[in-house]
Amino acid sequence: MKRQEGFTLVELLVVVMIIGILASITVMSMMRSRSAANEAAAIGSLRTISVGQIAYSASCGQGFFADSLSTLGVPPPGSTDAFLSPDLTTGAAVIKSGYQLQVLPAMGAVAGVNDCNGTATQSAFYAVGEPLTFGSTGNRSFATNSTSNSTIWVTFTALAPAEPFGAPALPLQ
Repeated sequence: MKRQEGFTLVELLVVVMIIGILASITVMSMMRSRSAANEAAAIGSLRTISVGQIAYSASCGQGFFADSLSTLGVPPPGSTDAFLSPDLTTGAAVIKSGYQLQVLPAMGAVAGVNDCNGTATQSAFYAVGEPLTFGSTGNRSFATNSTSNSTIWVTFTALAPAEPFGAPALPLQ
């Protein structure tokens, strides 16, 4: 009787199937990790926007807030440093790490005086971060405003928490 050497077709198919299952588990884990990283970046960006708005209000806005991200990218007279970095001030809505970030007038905001650069201000701001593709680039949406003491609010939907903040939105700790 002749001895067969090597693998049979069935054995090779089983090995390929096991490798395919392991690869799909790894890909799903990588996608979850990327989504979590995008969410962390969005939270950090909203905290940065909130701090930038506070600095703007105190030094250039005469107690009022900027009405857009691009306004926070303009340095005050006599300085070369803006209130936010260029990656957050390229337009009215900025896309960063799979999220769209935007500053809008808060609920009940009224027009303020012109700032030190002659730009219109508002009495309150509302900043949002929403995933570009819900479920892929992020599974949560975030928001903060001038009255929330820099608290970031979160919802598990594609739309940012609405003002006034409360259920179903939750504050991040």
